Amino acid sequence: MMRRRNTDVLLELVDFQDRIVVDVGSGDGGLARLMTRQGAHVTGIEISERQIEAAFATPRQGDETYIEGSAESLPFADSSVDIVVFFNSLHHVAVERMDTAMAESARVLKPGGLLYVTEPLAEGSFFDLCCAVDDETAVRARALACIRSAARFGLTAEKEVLYIHTVVMRDYDSFRERIIAPNVEREPIVERLDASLRAAFQRLGTPTSQGMGFDQPSRANLLRRTA
Repeated sequence: MMRRRNTDVLLELVDFQDRIVVDVGSGDGGLARLMTRQGAHVTGIEISERQIEAAFATPRQGDETYIEGSAESLPFADSSVDIVVFFNSLHHVAVERMDTAMAESARVLKPGGLLYVTEPLAEGSFFDLCCAVDDETAVRARALACIRSAARFGLTAEKEVLYIHTVVMRDYDSFRERIIAPNVEREPIVERLDASLRAAFQRLGTPTSQGMGFDQPSRANLLRRTA
C-alpha cells in the first residue's frame, strides 16, 4: 500500500466546491473546517458534547456549523444533501445501528449524491497502540460489511482506495486526549493502563519532527446514491 494522508485521498476523490456536506462524527471540527476551505457548506454531526465544544471554540473558516446528533437520525430533509462523509467514524456507530446509519445517509443524499467513508483497518502500529484500550477488530469488520452491502440502500460503489496513513501525535498526552475525546467511557481504562500505554507509545512510534508517528492502514470508499 502507498503511504497517503487521509485528507489527501479525500480531496483527490471529492470536489467540495459549493456542495452541501454533512460530516457525521465531526469531532473537533478539523475536517469540517478543511472542507469549508474547499468551498463546501458543512454541518458537523457529533454525539460528544466535549467534541462540539472544542469545534465551536475554534475560529470558523466560513459558514460551517455543528449539531449534537447521531448517524442514525440525521436532522435533514430527504434528498437535501450533496455529500455525506464518515471520516473514521462509521465503526463508532453501534453495530446494531450501522444499517440504519447507512439508510439515513442514503435518505438525505440527493440523487447522484456521494457518500464518502474512510475507515482504519484493524492492523498497523496505531491499531496496536489503541488495542489495549479498545479492540475494534469486530466493529471495523462490521463497518466494512455494511459498506459492501450498501446497494441495499440504493448506494453504488464507485471507488475504493487502500493506503497507509501516518498518525502523528505530538506527545503521549495528545494521544490520550485523542483516544478519550470521542468516548469518555475510555478514560478510566486509559488511567488504569497509563504505564503500559506510555511504554507502548514509545516502543511502537517512530520519532518525527512533529512528534511520534504511527502507521494506520486505511480504506476509503466512495459511493453514489443511484436509487
